[in-house]
Amino acid sequence: MLEILNQYREPLVWLASISAIGMILAIVLLPVVFVKMPADYFTRRTDTPAEQGKSRPWLIGCLWFLRNLIGALLVLAGVLMLVLPGQGLLTIFAGLMLTTFPGKRRFEIMILKRPIIRKSINRIRNRYGKQPLQLPAPGQSNR
Repeated sequence: MLEILNQYREPLVWLASISAIGMILAIVLLPVVFVKMPADYFTRRTDTPAEQGKSRPWLIGCLWFLRNLIGALLVLAGVLMLVLPGQGLLTIFAGLMLTTFPGKRRFEIMILKRPIIRKSINRIRNRYGKQPLQLPAPGQSNR
C-alpha cells in the first residue's frame, strides 16, 4: 500500500493542494455570493440575453465566456469536493448560478428546494442580517 502511495506521490500532492485551495476559496467566496444575492433573485423576472446585450456586444460576449468558464470550474471543483474536503454541494450550486444553459433557473430552484441546501444558504444569509431566499410558488413562472 505504501509503495502505491509513493508511486503516485506527485499527483496526490497536486490533488491535495488543489483541494485545499478550493476549500479555502469556497469558505471565503461562497458567503459573499450568497449574501450579495437579492432575496427575490428566484422570484423576479429575468432579462433575456437580447435585452442584456444591446450595447457593446463584444464586451457582453467576453463577460459571458468568462462567467461560464468560472462557473464550469466551480462545478468541477464542487464535484471534486464531494469526495475531497470542502463545501461540494454549495460550490456546485454557485458554479451553476454563474453558467448559462437552457432550463438553468428551473434546475437551480429544484436544487434549492432540497432542505439541506436551502437551510445552509439561509443560515449564511441570516448571519449577515439578510432575508431568506424566496422561492417561486409551484407553477409560477419568472420569465
